[in-house]
Amino acid sequence: MTQPASPARPATSKTTPAGPRPKGFRPDMRTLSLVGVLAVLILIGGITQPDSFLDTNNVQLILTQASVIGVVTVGMTFVIISGGIDLSVGAIVALASVWATTVATQDYGFAGILFTAVVVGVACGLVNGLLIAYGGMVPFIATLAMLASGRGLALQITDGKTQTVSVESVLKLGERDAYILGIPPLVLVFAAVTVVGWLVLNRTTFGRRSVAVGGNAEAARLAGIDVRRQRLYLYLLSGLCCGIAAFLLIVLAGSGQNTNGNLYELDAIAAAIIGGTLLTGGRGTITGSVLGVLIFTTITNIFALNNLQSDVQEIAKGAIIVAAVLVQRRTSTTTS
Repeated sequence: MTQPASPARPATSKTTPAGPRPKGFRPDMRTLSLVGVLAVLILIGGITQPDSFLDTNNVQLILTQASVIGVVTVGMTFVIISGGIDLSVGAIVALASVWATTVATQDYGFAGILFTAVVVGVACGLVNGLLIAYGGMVPFIATLAMLASGRGLALQITDGKTQTVSVESVLKLGERDAYILGIPPLVLVFAAVTVVGWLVLNRTTFGRRSVAVGGNAEAARLAGIDVRRQRLYLYLLSGLCCGIAAFLLIVLAGSGQNTNGNLYELDAIAAAIIGGTLLTGGRGTITGSVLGVLIFTTITNIFALNNLQSDVQEIAKGAIIVAAVLVQRRTSTTTS
């Protein structure tokens, strides 16, 4: 006795579920809220100082000042996402800037200054990475040691004096004649670093591994990721960003000083936190960090235009940081 033929399944019954949308193209409420905060600050600046704040020269100044610390923040974001910290970024910027502006280095012109700044930054990042990844040192201690030694070496090189840049091709980058369509070259470099950082974090294996290491280092190791090597690469990346920032600072200031990069580590960490990067690692965005930089730079500019004291400015920054951390904790609690 033959069995009745089973009815044919419709062709549409076997469907492939649509995968999640790429994170980079999905609207993020935190990012939108940061854009809202920045818009409010722009509104406040326009109301309190309508003639000077919205002036093209002032907007260019805000973006230029954000460029140096912004490049540092991109590197810092990668480090924090991986569960690390880098307290030495300001000292590395100072050391790279003074080493690149010595008389011997300036004899090699534009290329010599740029090459030296980048190499010094990468070398410091290499030392940090080796101590942390292969030496087993806690990132806080290793980078704190680099902070102290970097500042000391920068002071020794300069003997406490300002090293003036005499290379015309470097100085011209900071002049208005070098602007491209009204955009300062430093801002273009910052934009390029931001785009590259976003692509690396969101579209490469390196970015996914960085997030995995920060989320759970042991699980990442069991999944086949070389955690130590990944951490080494991340501190190399941070050092590279510091070297680029040092060169931008040389262009901006026209000199190298051992006091350069003062408190950059705190500003970069604060901007990353404001942007949604978890201090415990495993989550963060380049877009959010850049918005955090722009928010802090805009606040500083508004305070300066309104002749408000710097201590009030620091109090405002501290309040913003505390609020951001509280929002992070509440978000983490809600999603867990």
